[in-house]
Amino acid sequence: MIQIQNLSKVFQTEEVETKALNEVSITINQGEFVTIMGSSGSGKSTLLNIVGLLDSASSGNYQLLNQEMIGLKEQEKAKVRKQNIGFVFQNFNLIDELSVYDNIELPLIYNDIPASERKKKVEKIAERLGISHRLKHYPQQLSGGQQQRVAVARALINEPKIILADEPTGNLDSKNGNEVMELLTDLHAQGATILMVTHSEYDASFSQKTIFMKDGVILSEKNNSKNVDVFIS
Repeated sequence: MIQIQNLSKVFQTEEVETKALNEVSITINQGEFVTIMGSSGSGKSTLLNIVGLLDSASSGNYQLLNQEMIGLKEQEKAKVRKQNIGFVFQNFNLIDELSVYDNIELPLIYNDIPASERKKKVEKIAERLGISHRLKHYPQQLSGGQQQRVAVARALINEPKIILADEPTGNLDSKNGNEVMELLTDLHAQGATILMVTHSEYDASFSQKTIFMKDGVILSEKNNSKNVDVFIS
């Protein structure tokens, strides 16, 4: 599903050149749940943003669903994002002025889905995530865990091929954070492909594989089910 080879990202200013990613290569198969871990500045968020087509690589190759993403124009990237990728952010990124229903519905409007079909889809995903009774509420009326469920519903509404989660429990207490991780685990069990960035070893333990990064390179990979470390030379 995702094939990345020798991917590099360089941030250039007049005085300093910073290599955020240095020839990174990873493969994520359909249906996998993979975590990327590393300290701040390790390159994990930069990598996630490139996978999500929110940023561009300086060099290397990135194929999503057997289509090369490097070199695509912004309009083409936007189309691929809308059709294939759902995002779950640490800060939820909900629109306070919109109701829960309207927040979830928004990606469907961007994809020109008819109103009657949008209503069915919103009600179905809300029921699936246990927030049907909150559809008329506004984000500020919800707990952090409920807001993240709304964010997950919005991410899933277009039935994306892959879910990208950036510190999805970062602003939650342990109880709500655990609920979100159990939700992601359930989605994975139903066939979702998930790539998650986190600082939390506990959150990472829910995934099948953890990739450890430092200074823009991959240090090692751990198969969480078998607790085996694979070091990258």
